[in-house]
Amino acid sequence: MSSESLLGLRRNRLNAPLRNLVSSESLNPKKLVQPIFVAESLKSPEKMSSLPGVFRDSSESILSQIESDLKNGVEHFLLFLVPEKKSDDSIPKSFYKNIIGNIKSKFPETFLWVDTCLCSLTTHGHCGLLDPKGRIDNISSVKRLSELALCYAESGADGISPSDMMDGRIRSHRNILDSNGFQHVPIMSYSTKFKSHFYGPFREAAESAPGHGDRSSYQIDVRNREDSILSSIRDTEEGADLLMVKPGITSIDLILPIKEQTGLPVGAYQVSGEYASIAMLAENGFCKFEDALKETWQVFSRAGASYLITYAARRGKEILG
Repeated sequence: MSSESLLGLRRNRLNAPLRNLVSSESLNPKKLVQPIFVAESLKSPEKMSSLPGVFRDSSESILSQIESDLKNGVEHFLLFLVPEKKSDDSIPKSFYKNIIGNIKSKFPETFLWVDTCLCSLTTHGHCGLLDPKGRIDNISSVKRLSELALCYAESGADGISPSDMMDGRIRSHRNILDSNGFQHVPIMSYSTKFKSHFYGPFREAAESAPGHGDRSSYQIDVRNREDSILSSIRDTEEGADLLMVKPGITSIDLILPIKEQTGLPVGAYQVSGEYASIAMLAENGFCKFEDALKETWQVFSRAGASYLITYAARRGKEILG
């Protein structure tokens, strides 16, 4: 484990929500993370037909949603910001700072992670910037992503969660955060993230579908076990504090090996396609939604997941009892 990652978690151990998240207990409501979406273009909440119980919120409605979630026992939120204007050249700092600042001002007790990626911002929908030939420019992408990470920290984010899978982004984020007085801000990395067919409903919510091609050049090939583990090891060495596998179910065999080789907490993201599949089975009478969801959570716990990102975290107390 790198000294940087030890530093990040050690300085945050006084924070009760983070202690709960990375404890060695089995999965429980305090170890669930609720994804939330805020779209700048919306004036009122918008239901997601593909994700029952999930909304795209406006800058106003997100505050009511978080208030409700807090009453239901949610401590951790993963925020996805969807700007109205797409840009390959600039960051809409005022939108980002307004949303993050308002959430933390009204609900200082929350632990607010902010997803760090460019896919909802860029005109082409890819997670990084492109060169003139339409290929990912890793160097410029990492620079822009680190500027984004700093913007989030300056706005009040408790932690950042890089999902872009650019090479070297964790080291770059740690450096820019540390050099600007944010040594205490932990990095929860999407450290083993596969190119997958299970992200569809999320891409609708985040307006992040790639306009051309796919993400094969920067997301991991699902067939490649060795690189999937090495990817998490690299992020650990660069300064990540928490690691993550995504999609959850199709990566479940990797949780324990990654945890053993890095010594860091390893969580899973139960992605939109997994959640939507269970919802569709339930809608057609093939299972009870709550029971099937609980079964998957029990499997993640059995596999050794330190925490779980799930769209049903707001129902965690109800489902887990």
